[in-house]
Amino acid sequence: MRNYSVRKRVLVTGGAGFLGSHLCERLLGQGHDVLCADNFFTGTKDNIAHFLSHPRFELTRHDITFPLYVEVDEIYNLACPASPVHYQYDPVQTTKTSVHGAINMLGLAKRVKAKILQASTSEVYGDPEVHPQVESYWGRVNPIGARSCYDEGKRCAETLFFDYYRQHKLLIKVARIFNTYGPRMHPNDGRVVSNFVVQALNGEPITIYGEGRQSRSFCYVDDLIEALIKLMDTPADFTGPINLGNPVEFEIRDLAQLIIKLTG
Repeated sequence: MRNYSVRKRVLVTGGAGFLGSHLCERLLGQGHDVLCADNFFTGTKDNIAHFLSHPRFELTRHDITFPLYVEVDEIYNLACPASPVHYQYDPVQTTKTSVHGAINMLGLAKRVKAKILQASTSEVYGDPEVHPQVESYWGRVNPIGARSCYDEGKRCAETLFFDYYRQHKLLIKVARIFNTYGPRMHPNDGRVVSNFVVQALNGEPITIYGEGRQSRSFCYVDDLIEALIKLMDTPADFTGPINLGNPVEFEIRDLAQLIIKLTG
């Protein structure tokens, strides 16, 4: 039946999260049918409340560590807690979400012959010795550290994606996402932008380490979502992985000064 309409049916796992909600909104704006799957571990209905009544939007409460049986044309696999405070809360479940979740979503894509995109992370590089990181660099990783539930889970997910690509000729895309900020960020996720904004709005001193000369790059969420959709639309022989972020870096103390200025 898919051939009878140019309108795509798109599954977004983790669709009630920070990135997922923006992706659902953008896909609806393009005229597609969107199925949002989320177990609400870190996502929230508040992020998607303004389009819950949209006629082409559907929400299902689902944990992707269990199989999901739906009919779709494309899958964006974004489900996984992404900040240390959240993914270290239940590290076993974090690993299961990345690994079992990837297996389930890849199995679904194989069954319905859907194109599938994996939201991977810059964390796959571990504690890198190369800067800036390029896709050809394999990283410097620690498989037994406190952050490994996330880092190694995402690395294993990438392995599964490329094995399904080689073994089953699945249409895959892999995006390694770097620091992203914007509306609907969780205020207490422990990341530097949200930390600084919350401290400033509460009239508290902004916490920086050392002299704040550490450099970071930040990608605005709208640009990141546009990149994910463009990656999904690339030719079949382009799989990635591709790094998505902002090539321009600035120092943490400059970020603090900017936030102080903007918040008054």
